[in-house]
Amino acid sequence: MGSLPVWVLVFVLCFSCICDVNANVIVEGTVFIEGKFPIAKTDEDFICATLDWWPPEKCDYGTCSWDHASLLNLDLKNVLFLNAVKAFSPLKIRLGGTLQDKVIYQTEDKLKPCIPFAKNSSEMFGFTQGCLPLARWDELNSFFNQSGALVIFGLNALRGKSIQPRNIATGPWDSTNTASLIRYTLKKGYSIYGWELGNELSGSGIGVGIDADQYAADTIILHSMIQDIYKEVGVKPQIIAPGGFFDHDWYQQFLAKTVGSLNVITHHIYNLGPGSDEHLLERILNPSTLDNGADVFRNLHNVVKNSPNDMAAWVGEAGGAYNSGRNKVTNTFVFSFWYLDQLGLASTYDTKTYCRQTLIGGNYGLLNTTTFVPNPDYYSALLWHRLMGRNVLLTNFTGTRMIRAYAHCAKQSQGITLLLINMDRNTTVQAKLNFNGTFMYLHKHRHHHHRHRSNVSPLPHRKQASVAFREEYHLTPMGGNIQSQIVLLNGKELRVDSSGLIPALEPVRVNSSDPITVASYSIVFVHMPSVVLPACR
Repeated sequence: MGSLPVWVLVFVLCFSCICDVNANVIVEGTVFIEGKFPIAKTDEDFICATLDWWPPEKCDYGTCSWDHASLLNLDLKNVLFLNAVKAFSPLKIRLGGTLQDKVIYQTEDKLKPCIPFAKNSSEMFGFTQGCLPLARWDELNSFFNQSGALVIFGLNALRGKSIQPRNIATGPWDSTNTASLIRYTLKKGYSIYGWELGNELSGSGIGVGIDADQYAADTIILHSMIQDIYKEVGVKPQIIAPGGFFDHDWYQQFLAKTVGSLNVITHHIYNLGPGSDEHLLERILNPSTLDNGADVFRNLHNVVKNSPNDMAAWVGEAGGAYNSGRNKVTNTFVFSFWYLDQLGLASTYDTKTYCRQTLIGGNYGLLNTTTFVPNPDYYSALLWHRLMGRNVLLTNFTGTRMIRAYAHCAKQSQGITLLLINMDRNTTVQAKLNFNGTFMYLHKHRHHHHRHRSNVSPLPHRKQASVAFREEYHLTPMGGNIQSQIVLLNGKELRVDSSGLIPALEPVRVNSSDPITVASYSIVFVHMPSVVLPACR
């Protein structure tokens, strides 16, 4: 073959230079924050995680990822597990999952042996009926009391129903066994934040469904039961339902029939598809996929807003990828991109609580299923819990689609907290701030405020008598590998010590006049105590 023309060689060389430059590109962007008023409000304890019923025999795609993470066999004496829950002070924990509608509860008057779940492919969900022993319920509540957890218990909503050929469960709910458990719980002095009726039975259901009218009637029975059993108690547990996938017409009909009987409406999210999807990683890193996650929040928010029922909306269970997630993806650093974006989207649409599937168990646990060591998402959840306050601020970012931006009033402190997620592997972003002239910069060591109209930074460019600082928490994966299960905070590995203590999450202090640098494949929480917005006063 002859030599290439000179113009071809020049093009190839120039293209190589462009690629090399792009591999380390730094771009500028602007975070716009509307500070006049909050657009939504979350619960103080917005972060929630789940514990499930799945026994060790639960397997997906030839892999069994649950080990001893079930409510029935989880090691409640593990010090690391206790410390991981206590670190939130408090953490909402939702007890439930697919098998909850096959659980019967041992009762004091009928102390028959509790027969555990057994694998049986001919049974719905692949397992026989299981049983919760009262002794195990005692152990669980002892742990919850010690850890300070707020407990939401998922009740069996199929008890007494008949399964019809179209996989529709008909007939009234038999609440006898549930009433026995609740009376025992109250007699023992166990604190339950909420009782949730059913799991994934809304609409056509998963495996089986219940019509909205019948589900509403069953929920009213639960409400009446709680009112009766807790009649001597001032603050009664929340009535929660249906713990299913959002179906617009079903949810609308259900809400219309439960006026005055429902405190919280819950829905589940597995919007990334099956854990077996080989393209799961690419989907997590795709801004369009993340954007589409807003649809359910928006639609449910509109249904709730237009309902005569006064209740809160929760995400009752969200694992992203169903069938136990995917090892080396949903338990690694990259999944914090999806998870934190979900927390941001959910809060924007007035979701009060977000329950992650799971606290431990499967391939999507906040904790490693066998060692109890925190996965990266645990630290993402803990930072959100400690830094992001209840008031949600309208926020958007211009500069690149690969940055996700959310801001809240700061939690238990002055100022605001900004979350920036950079999903680009080759681009570092330097972000400036624009508050549209709505903020006041609070000088430290002074007793009065000075208003600045700067659209870039809370600090003017002239020298100040006292320099303001912000606190930054930069999360990056070990070795730059987004599929690492080890996360670095400000360059230092987060590691539990030999006694099982959760590491301190310490920020770095940065001059508030400097742009916020968000490295490629990184997450940054920025607490700005000196920025005072009307929305946060």
